[in-house]
Amino acid sequence: MNSEDYNKAYKAGKKDYQSRVMRGLVPTLKVLDDILPPRGNYSEVPLGLVQIPMDQIVGTKTGGRSNAFAGNFMPILREDTEFARKWAALCNSHITEGIRDPIKAYEYMNEFYVEEGNKRVSVLKYYDAVSIPGYVTRILPRRTEEKQNKLYYEFVDFYNLSQINYIWFSKLGSFAKLQAAVGKKAQEVWTDEDRMNFSSTYTRFTVEFEAKGGKKLSITPGDAFLAFITLYGYDEISGKTSNEIRELVTKSWEEFMLREEDEEIELKMDPGEEKKKLLNRLLPLSSPKLKIAFIYEKTPTSSAWTYAHELGRLHLEQTFPDEVSTTYYENVTQETAGDVIDDAILTKGCNIIFTTTPAFVQASVKAAIANPEVRILNCSLNTSHRYIRTYYARMHEAKFLMGAIAGAMTENNRVGYIADYPIFGSIANINAFALGAKMINPRAEVYLEWSTVKDADIYENLRQNNVSVVSGKDMVIPEDASRYFGIYRLENGFPRSLAMPLWHWGKFYERLVRTIMDGAWKYDDSSTSVKAINYWWGMSSGVVDVICSQNLPIGTKRLVDLLKDTIRTGEFNPFSGILYSQTGVVQEDPNRSLTPEEIVTMDWLAENVIGTIPKAKELQENAKPVVSQQGVKAPAAEE
Repeated sequence: MNSEDYNKAYKAGKKDYQSRVMRGLVPTLKVLDDILPPRGNYSEVPLGLVQIPMDQIVGTKTGGRSNAFAGNFMPILREDTEFARKWAALCNSHITEGIRDPIKAYEYMNEFYVEEGNKRVSVLKYYDAVSIPGYVTRILPRRTEEKQNKLYYEFVDFYNLSQINYIWFSKLGSFAKLQAAVGKKAQEVWTDEDRMNFSSTYTRFTVEFEAKGGKKLSITPGDAFLAFITLYGYDEISGKTSNEIRELVTKSWEEFMLREEDEEIELKMDPGEEKKKLLNRLLPLSSPKLKIAFIYEKTPTSSAWTYAHELGRLHLEQTFPDEVSTTYYENVTQETAGDVIDDAILTKGCNIIFTTTPAFVQASVKAAIANPEVRILNCSLNTSHRYIRTYYARMHEAKFLMGAIAGAMTENNRVGYIADYPIFGSIANINAFALGAKMINPRAEVYLEWSTVKDADIYENLRQNNVSVVSGKDMVIPEDASRYFGIYRLENGFPRSLAMPLWHWGKFYERLVRTIMDGAWKYDDSSTSVKAINYWWGMSSGVVDVICSQNLPIGTKRLVDLLKDTIRTGEFNPFSGILYSQTGVVQEDPNRSLTPEEIVTMDWLAENVIGTIPKAKELQENAKPVVSQQGVKAPAAEE
């Protein structure tokens, strides 16, 4: 009899037993029959022969054998029992021949409960086996709206494609993100080679993650792995050695800590002038010259978005002629962004980098991890990365005013709105516009069109809907002589400008650079938090405004100025009071306003919007890089 091994296992069982008792937990194995919902509330699905991860075997099917084991599956019966002799004999058999006979088990909510083979599981857990073969029956509960139930059904969908059962997440939507992150389409089935490569990559990552202290974090190894491959790329990680993965895990540790936060992003709503004035009295006036690079996806002559940021860059040079020098890169792609950032840092010596599109988030984070002394900021909203900071403007404040103008100026209660990407921020812009129109004109309807949807004839759709006022592009490039931007009224088929929103990126960049010059940059980090920082400034900071045309009636302009002042001073929030979406009440408290986080992540449309949020498969190819980074979670993220 292998009494030495049994005694070691027995001591481990007793230790675990006592620990669970001290914590007020059941000290023996969980029993599936005790936790199953009533009959009729679940179904059984045979899965056949499955390789069962040992760490997911948590209990037994019935209560008959549960008292022979502690909660960690180690034995707790004395050495002189028949059970101990059988356990030791099985231990000898494993050493000489190996345990090959499959067990029988049930899977419920991605945990396994043994029906036949409890001692085999115990012995293999004692020897730290990774998995055991077993004939498995899945217990499938009824669908509910509870998070764990929804998460489990996401896992079931993923398992049906991949046959992988050893990865788990704590957040909804993660299994679909993993499917995409490994390069698979939404319903694409995995091959044996896919599974083998994934198992190798995930195992090497998990070993290094847990060796670094991953078990002390509240996130799952799956949460950390998804963040890791999203940052570095699955194919790149698959080709790395364990030593290389260990080095990247160490460098990326704050990214994993960030995933522990319920709210991963800390929104900085205003620059915080009071703190800066105090710091100016404490810090020296001189500082090293800042070299700043701007990374553009397009060119200022082909893109209004890029043109607006280029104006911001020029404003910086004019404002800080002696303290700042700038350079810029045009026509940068996702594939070349990393090399461009490296060139800006290593060749041109830049110590601040502004990447001006969400599509460059991944390259920005990788560069920031590799160059911790360089400050890298990405123009995006709701992007949770610890190593970079992000910035965006509260354009919904201006859009509310634009909606009020449209509501006042429409002659038939029909207003058109042309949106670009279904991403965070743009949904709030649409809804703020619709609420502004409805406040001035309760009968106003907003006909929503998307410029990034495939095969869409926007202007024909607007013509057929007989809209009289349209909200078009926010601005156009100088080379484009079009007047179809801002708010305009169609008169005899031609646009008559009424107002336009203003993204004053020059002021935004000026204030961001001042936070670095005066030392306030480092004080934006909270000593008790690892949240990502997003500068989300609005009218109160002067970075967002509305410019009214001389074609606007004086009374309407006075109304706009009044509303602008109330928003600027914080007396009024466009998303306050009772709010209705297309499907019902969103908020029923008349005295409450939506929080900044609720505004950023909104995925619903106001009740007076005629239109929908497009799904990813409906979008043009050039829209998908931005939507993949910042697309609203429903329904645009669906395939």
